[in-house]
Formats: sequence, C-alpha cells, structure tokens
Amino acid sequence: MSELVAKASGQVHAEYHAFHLADSGEYVQPPFRPENGLIFSRPGLAVVLTGVNSGPVHVTVEVYRRAVPPPGPDELWDEVVDHSVQSISGDMRVTALMDTGPELPVLTPIGPADYRIRVHARGRDQGHDAHVTEPVEDYLLQVWPGRREPDLVHRQSDRYGQISRNAAQGQPEQATLPAPAGDDWKRAARARLHRRDT
Repeated sequence: MSELVAKASGQVHAEYHAFHLADSGEYVQPPFRPENGLIFSRPGLAVVLTGVNSGPVHVTVEVYRRAVPPPGPDELWDEVVDHSVQSISGDMRVTALMDTGPELPVLTPIGPADYRIRVHARGRDQGHDAHVTEPVEDYLLQVWPGRREPDLVHRQSDRYGQISRNAAQGQPEQATLPAPAGDDWKRAARARLHRRDT
C-alpha cells in the first residue's frame, strides 16, 4: 500500500506555457520535445506544459514512499502520464520562471535518485494561449521513488496535448486540429494579442 509522505496545494505562475519541477540551481530548460504532450525532462529539471501562456494554475502535490495505483476510469482528468525524472541534488521542487510560487513539499524525499511522477491535468483547453489572472487549469502531481522507465500514458484527451504531440512529431497544428464550434472567443483573443504584439 502507498504511504503518503506529504500533500499540499497552491497556485503556481505559469510562463511560456509551462511551470517547472527543478533541483536547486537548475534553470536551463531541456530541448523542447514534449512527445507525450504533458511533461518532458532532463536530469535535475522537468517541464510541465500548460494551456495558458501565462498566469496562475492550481497545483496539488502528493509525495509517496512507493508507487500509487493507476487512476480509475471515473477520475475527471483530461491527461494523465507517468514520467521518470532524476533529481541530482535531492531537493526538487515545483518552481515558476518569474515567481517564487507557493511552499509546496519537496518532491524528492529520499534525496538524489530516480523518481516517477504521475502528472494529471485538466482545463488546458479553456484558456489556451491566453494570459489569465485566475486559475482555469488544475494539476495533480503524484511522486514516488522509482527506477527510470518509459512514459506510461493513462489518458490523453485534451486538444492542447494533441497540439504538443503533433508539434513534437513535426506535424502542423491546423492540419489535424480544426477549432471546435463555440471557440470564437479564443480566435478573437488570439487576434487581439497578435494585433497588440505587431
């Protein structure tokens, strides 16, 4: 049975469609290749992809001594992926590029080692590419010590994840992902942002 070591929630500020899980002093992002559409990493640092371009997202961290059971079919998450990360310092935490963020538990309780992180995400399509002031996305990070293994995908159902997976494979976004009906506000917001940037 899994033993919960620590649990806490808070708002983390996303920038450039991401927040990080980083060892102390590790700030250099790995090459951008989000093959699973949700998380990618190098030793000492992992990047979790957000739908919003910038703004707060709600993050819950659960740290365990051993692996947790797979998510049930009735859990309300859009994307769920198990990913291996390596902590070099043994002090890996949830961090943000432009913000100190909340005091969430250390993700690596046994020190420098390999860990598995199950990342759950929902709401990434709600404010896709937007700058938000209130959270529209939720993340649950379940972490436990575990040897390096390939990614294990439990669920992939949001559009933003598909866009990221297509980009990692060199496929154009619009070729396979027409905007669903009712998303006129997103197109209008993108147009306004584009006009403001030019």
